[in-house]
Amino acid sequence: MNIVRRAAKEDLSGINSLLGQVLLVHHNGRPDLFKPVGQKYTDETLETMFMDDENPIFVCVNEENKVLGHCFCQTKTQKEGPATYAFKTLYIDDLCVDETSRNTHVGRTLYEYVKEYAKANGYYNVTLHAWECNPNACGFYSHLGLKIQQYTMEEIL
Repeated sequence: MNIVRRAAKEDLSGINSLLGQVLLVHHNGRPDLFKPVGQKYTDETLETMFMDDENPIFVCVNEENKVLGHCFCQTKTQKEGPATYAFKTLYIDDLCVDETSRNTHVGRTLYEYVKEYAKANGYYNVTLHAWECNPNACGFYSHLGLKIQQYTMEEIL
């Protein structure tokens, strides 16, 4: 049985592997922006991030404690303005399921856990960005019930 929990030092290898998979997907879709190899975070940075309660990182692990997926979250706050209400968003910066564990409900399990975490901690909504060049992710998030909030558009010069 898979469980979701906060990430810890023993998850470094699994998380680094997943971050590499994410980078490769982004590189394949946008080689003009993403390198084919690289490390987004050092191990020391990740260890510090694991302890950040405002920006939690969750992992889904199996019975052997192998990381099957991760979800990096960030707290974003919108202050009240003349035309807007104040609210707190839990932004999913990165959700990845190991390529060997896809289509086994790991992604859904992670997302549902994060959604319940957000509800229990007073967040108004959960948001994320999905790259147009990653139709599998876009379809997955749509299947989970997420709706488009806004578009980011570009013109390459």
